[in-house]
This record gives sequence, structure tokens and C-alpha cells, in this order.
Amino acid sequence: MVNLRPGVDVAAAESAIKAATAQYGQPRVQDKVEYRSSATKGVNTILGLVYVMLALAIIIALMGISNTLSLSIHERTRELGLLRAVGQTRAQTRAMVRWESLLVAVFGTIGGVGIGTLLGWSIVKAASSTTLSAFAAPPLQLLVFVVSAR
Repeated sequence: MVNLRPGVDVAAAESAIKAATAQYGQPRVQDKVEYRSSATKGVNTILGLVYVMLALAIIIALMGISNTLSLSIHERTRELGLLRAVGQTRAQTRAMVRWESLLVAVFGTIGGVGIGTLLGWSIVKAASSTTLSAFAAPPLQLLVFVVSAR
């Protein structure tokens, strides 16, 4: 928060600021880059925690999809038997179940990314009235999440 006059050496100004503030508890003296890195350190920690929670959510979702599909197959044994009786092969039955699982995963992923992005935008929009914040959806990370969920 200190503006230096043109031509003033940064190291000399830093030592002068430290000397002037020594009696006030010796606050940390940082330039813009140091301040930015210390301010974003906590955010990066929370972001790492969110990524771990996202990985757990993906694992739980995969377990839920497999459970749903196994129950679907169990409940549809008569339908699958009828399809086999009218000429569907085992390979066609497996392909049908695989396509169903893929569709469930794709729609769940697209819905989750869409709703998550919308909720993130709305939270940032609601918080922007009290703080300086801007919404930025990282397209590369969203694409990685969509592809990994497939």
C-alpha cells in the first residue's frame, strides 16, 4: 500500500519501511508479487480440498451408476430374456447395457458440470456486491472432468 517515488531503490525503501514499522509489531513487508502469492496460498489449499472432494464424488457416482445398472439388469431379466428369445445375441445385450451406462454417465456428467458452473456463477454474482470478485470457469479443467467421468 506504499507508493514509492520514481528512482527510489526498492531494497532501501523496504528496509526504511521495516525500520519505521518496527515499533508496531513488525508487520510483514511484501511487494505485489509476494503479497499475491501469500493471499492466494489459502485459496489454493481450499481448491485442493475441493478437488479431493470432487474425486470422491466421482468415485461414489461411478459406484452408484454400477449399482443402478446391476439393479436394472436384475429387474429386467424377463425383458432381456424376451429380447434373447426373439433373436438378440449376447454381444448385442452387452452392447445395449454398455450404451445405457454410457448415456447415464454422459447425462450425469453434463448435468453436474452445467449445474456446478451455474451455481458457481450465482455464488460469485451474489458475493460480488460485497467483494471484488470475478467469475472464471476454467474450460480446460472442466473438459478434463467431463472426459475423465466418461
